[in-house]
Amino acid sequence: MSFILTILLATLTFQVEGVTFQMNEVENGTFIMGGTNEQHRENFSTDKPTHMVSVPTYYIAQTEVTQQLWDAVMGKGDEFWISDDSPLVLVSWFQCQEFIRRLDSITGMDFRLPTEAEWEYACKGGKYSKGYKYSGSDDIDKVAWYDGNSDNRSHPVGQKQPNELGLYDMSGNVWEWCQDMHEGTGMCRGGSWIH
Repeated sequence: MSFILTILLATLTFQVEGVTFQMNEVENGTFIMGGTNEQHRENFSTDKPTHMVSVPTYYIAQTEVTQQLWDAVMGKGDEFWISDDSPLVLVSWFQCQEFIRRLDSITGMDFRLPTEAEWEYACKGGKYSKGYKYSGSDDIDKVAWYDGNSDNRSHPVGQKQPNELGLYDMSGNVWEWCQDMHEGTGMCRGGSWIH
């Protein structure tokens, strides 16, 4: 599991201990949440019933949190390390909350994980959605690392084509935590290099 960040202020580029990350704006809108027709048979039972959801304008990280950013905020740890620019993996929702608390303290900002609705709206391209099956394309190989092309490992962030909002790896590479709670832990969304 990895995660991305959401902030309710302005589009900004942040730097922590020399590590830079970008937040992209997602304009407010209303969308159909859940397993819509463009996903075809790849919906989970939890994706039904579909329903209308409205979200305010918010900002979301362009990529998942990288190992380098995690280390800049938390210090070198025992996390499963692949490379500086690979998404952080094998961290719990609770560890993410501690990361965010420390990041807030360093930056003076108020970060949080996106809600499940915010994550899905951003994944689908927000107001600029072209109705793709995957985040940014109907061709999964263009936008995601998954079991068919990943060589059984995660990959550095941002190597595939972004979606309509300039967000990377929303359909693959690693699962991403959301702020919503489910059965005592956070919700996760997306896809991974093994699915």
